[in-house]
Amino acid sequence: MTLNKNALGLTLGILYAVCMFLTALTAAYLNWGLGMVMIAGDFYVGYNASILGGIIGAVWGFIDGYVCGFLIAWLYNRLSKNPSAPQI
Repeated sequence: MTLNKNALGLTLGILYAVCMFLTALTAAYLNWGLGMVMIAGDFYVGYNASILGGIIGAVWGFIDGYVCGFLIAWLYNRLSKNPSAPQI
């Protein structure tokens, strides 16, 4: 079985984008997760506890999630085709 790299990348990208956006909104309006948003803002330029910051974080989250999903699927496909890879 092989994984579709683009499908997994899009799935993780969309999920991470939604999480980043919702976290920014809850931090802005409910003060929940404000510290987490501030820490993530150190890594993702422009990400903060506001609507615009949430949109910027969603873009960063999609890029980061897509790349991670793509690499996970690529690595899985490479390892699953290798007969010397350990089988679980």
